[in-house]
Amino acid sequence: MEYRELGKTGEKVSTIGMGTWKIGSYSTSEERTRQLGALKRGFELGVNLVDTAEMYGAGRSEELVAEAIKGIRKDILIASKVSPENLHHDEVIRACRASLHRLGTPYLDLYQIHWPNPRIPIEETMSAMGELVDAGAVRFVGVSNFSVSETEQARAALSRSDVVSNQVEYSLTNRRVERDVLPYCVRENISLIAYSPLARGNIADSIPPTILHKYKMTSAQVMLNWATRDPHVIAIPKAAKASHLEENASSVSVRFEPAEYEQIGQD
Repeated sequence: MEYRELGKTGEKVSTIGMGTWKIGSYSTSEERTRQLGALKRGFELGVNLVDTAEMYGAGRSEELVAEAIKGIRKDILIASKVSPENLHHDEVIRACRASLHRLGTPYLDLYQIHWPNPRIPIEETMSAMGELVDAGAVRFVGVSNFSVSETEQARAALSRSDVVSNQVEYSLTNRRVERDVLPYCVRENISLIAYSPLARGNIADSIPPTILHKYKMTSAQVMLNWATRDPHVIAIPKAAKASHLEENASSVSVRFEPAEYEQIGQD
């Protein structure tokens, strides 16, 4: 597994993390067991970043993560997110405490604003985030789905800490953030956490066969390798099946030539 720094924190996280959207939404005990097994398999493979949110599965995603990290909490970086409707000061504090309770941990490694909410002043939200950091309930602050200007406003509202990451959609077939968000993250040494790096299952069919054969990779593995070609990018594909975790974890075992990355991006 490849590891890289989370922003300017000095914290090393796996380049391929685990996303938990729809994890915790299950209708049978067998499905729950399968989801739990996938998370545990990811940790066994060296994945040390798991991303969840209070809105995923109405909190059950966080509860499943809590079960998966039993006995290994200190080795795992847990990222969660506060919902956009909970961004008033006191709501942020309550939401964080509720997430901590569901996760069974005294602190979150990374706490992110899930979506910006223009109806609530970012200064009010970040005041609460700063208090959570000061209290030791949160180690690092992140944002999600923020534009460059929104990120700058959020950073300016933090007095004693900084935004270390911006979680946005990024894949071979969705490259909008390359216009401004990714260059900004590179310039400011902020991690870009790429969600839906496999385009929600719409695996690209344009990847050159020569690259697939040369590196003995699947198209999904090539997509993850390509999305994380910049050291400021971390990908969090959904962790639904153990077999997918095994495929994802080995996607960055080797890096392509610069010309090959260009070729993949052009085809």
